Formats: sequence, structure tokens, C-alpha cells
Amino acid sequence: MTFDVKNKTVLVTGANRGIGKAILEEALRRGATKVYAAVRTLESADSLVAEHGDQVVAVRLDLDDHASITTAAETAKDVDVVVNNAGVLKVSTAIEKDAIETLQFEMNTNVYGLIRVAQAFAPILKANGGGAFAQLNSVASVKTFGNFATYCASKAASYSITQGLRESLREQGTHVVSVHPGPIQTDMGVAAGFGDIAASPVLVAKAIFDAIAEGRFHCWTDPMAQQIGAAYQSFAENVVEADMQESLS
Repeated sequence: MTFDVKNKTVLVTGANRGIGKAILEEALRRGATKVYAAVRTLESADSLVAEHGDQVVAVRLDLDDHASITTAAETAKDVDVVVNNAGVLKVSTAIEKDAIETLQFEMNTNVYGLIRVAQAFAPILKANGGGAFAQLNSVASVKTFGNFATYCASKAASYSITQGLRESLREQGTHVVSVHPGPIQTDMGVAAGFGDIAASPVLVAKAIFDAIAEGRFHCWTDPMAQQIGAAYQSFAENVVEADMQESLS
């Protein structure tokens, strides 16, 4: 299943900075006619609207606020591609005193937020012919790092939900992409201490639309991610992407 973003309408959560901003700009570069910048505060998208004019429409969307997601979906009824980029990260091991509270915070945005977005926009994508839904997961979805244990757990869960969406949305013609960046040069990456090993957000944006165009489910976006993806490839192809319904019946 392939999909060309040219002349289509795209929605990007967390579009005001970092990876989200790069995704918005890449969508426009590839010929999207409109991009909804879905942000927690509308003012944070002012510079994007000023730069791109009516090609960018700011809508309020907070992954922690279910009502804001349903309202955004009512506004963006013409959307063909949804990229759920927004997420949160806290540095926490599994044995810190507030680890459970940290995990609850990350799960609410990174997992429950994903489900809320999928529930709100899947019917719209179906009505508009299927389109594509891309979820920003992480290399942390398949590899846990001790200092980021709770974040990794939330991203493993979001990856699991994304696999479920791939199957659930297939019948309506929606192509689902699971995006797995490594450390990226963003405010979140700086706060997490990734420093010099972080890659450009532009790599992520380009890889997402390449995966959509080529009909791929897994999207490993940068050198570190591609190294992990290469090691993971056999399991991905033979288990995650395989049709195992007959063997389970």
C-alpha cells in the first residue's frame, strides 16, 4: 500500500518545534496543500502560520486532553495523513521512588494519547479514502535503557498499539507507519543528555514520508536507528509484519 502526500492534507501533532516542525515543513516540500499544526497552545504555531500562510492551519490538540482531540478532529475533517509526533520523556530508572508516577505520566501521553488520536481520526481517514497514519515510536520501543526505563516502557506499549492499528486499519485502506528514531536534536533530546550523538530532525521527517510513499510499516530514521533496525529486521519481517492468523487459529 503506497501513498503520495502531494496535493493531500496532513495533520502533525506537536508541530511547533523539533521533529514536528521538520515533519510539517517536509510535508509542504513534498507538495501537501495544507498542514494542520496540532499544538497545545495556538500561539506556539504563530511563526509557522506567518511563514507559510494559509497552507498551515493551527488547531489546538493536547494528547492529555481528550476533548481537545475530538474538537481538532471536527475541524480537520479533510485530513488524509495523520502524524502523531507529540510525546513526553522523563529520565527515570525503574527503582526511583517516583518511577510509577513517571510511568503513569508518560503512558498517559505516549500511549493513551495515541489511542485517543487514532480513535478520533480513523473514521475521518476512512471517509477520505484511507490515507496514512504515522506514529512516532522510538528505538526505545525495542531496546530498554536503564536510565530511561519508564520512557522505554511507554514506547514499547505505543509500538504494540501501533502494530494493532496496522491490522485494525488495514481494511479501511489506511496505511500505518511505526517510526523509530534514535537520539534526535530536539529540546527533549538535549534535556535527556543526548548531546553530540543526536541526529537531525530532518532525517526523521524525510524517512516518514519515504515510508508512507513506499508502503513500509517500520521506519528506522537515522544511523543509530538503522543499526538497531538491521539487527531487528528478521523478527520484524517474520513475526511483527507476518500474517499469523492461520497459525493462531
